[in-house]
Amino acid sequence: MNQNIKRMATILAAVVISVILFCCPAFGSGLPPEKGDLLPDIALPVPDNPSQRSYLGLSDQTVFKIPEIKAKVVIIEIFSMYCPYCQREAEEVNRLYSIIENDPTLKDKIKVIGIGTGNSTFEVEVFRNKFSVPFPLIADENYSVHKSFGEVRTPYFLGVKINEDGTHRVFYSKPGEFNGAEQFLELMLRLSGLIQGK
Repeated sequence: MNQNIKRMATILAAVVISVILFCCPAFGSGLPPEKGDLLPDIALPVPDNPSQRSYLGLSDQTVFKIPEIKAKVVIIEIFSMYCPYCQREAEEVNRLYSIIENDPTLKDKIKVIGIGTGNSTFEVEVFRNKFSVPFPLIADENYSVHKSFGEVRTPYFLGVKINEDGTHRVFYSKPGEFNGAEQFLELMLRLSGLIQGK
């Protein structure tokens, strides 16, 4: 009985620390990418799932950089499995993905990915299964992406425009929940210059 209480106290302490670290403003040294910036030069593991690799337009390589995704716009959510705001937002982010995928004029132009900061592959899969997340989620267990993005609080959303010549620019970079999938998509279309139906 005493062991169970200690174990529960340890788990509770870990959750509280995670919420404080990831859902509150960061104390980190770097700054998040701003509008007009390039993304930090980060390499991410290619998803094992063939349908997710296909969704991103990636080959059999082992790592990729976000501008290599076959899309005109990439929406990135920095999340943590332990962040209550990320959990609350999951359904609406799933809806954003569904709206894009069900629109033939958008599905090949906009891709959505999530990066689980401080989360292991196991924790990312727990989040995926619990909230039925249909888009690729990538673990950032050693915080390398989190650090390169200025140790942002979660959830944090970035919009990246990828040009035909392979160059890219950040057009959106903000923390917090968004108010509805439709409104957020409209904002992404407007800020990126991507006009629906073209």
